[in-house]
Amino acid sequence: MAVKVLIKRKVPKGKEVDLEELITRLRSMATRQPGYISGETMRNIDNKDEYLVISTWQSAEDWEAWKTNEERETIQADIDALLGETTRYEAYQYPEKVAARLSDFKGWEGG
Repeated sequence: MAVKVLIKRKVPKGKEVDLEELITRLRSMATRQPGYISGETMRNIDNKDEYLVISTWQSAEDWEAWKTNEERETIQADIDALLGETTRYEAYQYPEKVAARLSDFKGWEGG
C-alpha cells in the first residue's frame, strides 16, 4: 500500500540555497530506489523559512529501506547540521477502506 512521507524543515536565513541543493541530491538518489513513486518540495507562503517535502513510496518497507540507506543518511546528516536540528519524518497511508476503493480504480499505481 502506498505511503506518503512528510518532512518539514525550518531553514536558517541565508541557508536556503544550501538546503535546496542537498534536497535535490537526495531526490536524485531517491528516484533510483525500489518503490519510489514521486516527490515534491514546497516552501511555506507565510513562513518562507519552512520547507515541506512530500515523497510517495510503494510501501512502508520501501520507505524504510531508503530511510536507512547509508548514502542517504550521510546527506541527511549534512542537512541536520545545516539546520541545527534533527529532521523528523511522518509517514502516512490511506485507511484500508479508502485504499480498497482506490485499488479498484483502473490506472492506480499500475492496477
